[in-house]
Amino acid sequence: MSAVVNAHEQAFGVRIPFVEHLGFEMVFFDAGRSEMRFTPKPEHKNSFDVAHGGAIMALLDVSMATAARSVEKAMGVVTIEMKTSFMQPANGMLTAKGHLLHRTRSMAFVETRLFNELGTLCAHATGTFKYVPRRETHQPLSTD
Repeated sequence: MSAVVNAHEQAFGVRIPFVEHLGFEMVFFDAGRSEMRFTPKPEHKNSFDVAHGGAIMALLDVSMATAARSVEKAMGVVTIEMKTSFMQPANGMLTAKGHLLHRTRSMAFVETRLFNELGTLCAHATGTFKYVPRRETHQPLSTD
């Protein structure tokens, strides 16, 4: 395992290959809050040369999931539903700030806001997440 992958796993508390691929950076992850940064590369942009909505939604989803997990880091969460409002185009370094609004034993209700590097609000999302016990993942067997 490379040092970058290990650092990513330490920051998020779990290895998330898709998040590694996109290049999300964890800034804060505790007490019902999370903060993440993402600087879209050309391959993360749409035909208008701004961050693609799918990349933004992935960031918002992970931001909410980590805010939910931050109060019980040994648990996993799965997204049950998510609503996203795009307010204006997002470019440059983006910051997502997640906040756990309420939780029950098995569910978390979360919101996150996405800001551009000027601090302008670009998107907002709410979501519902289910807490699930973390399972050990199995790596595919090599076919060499």
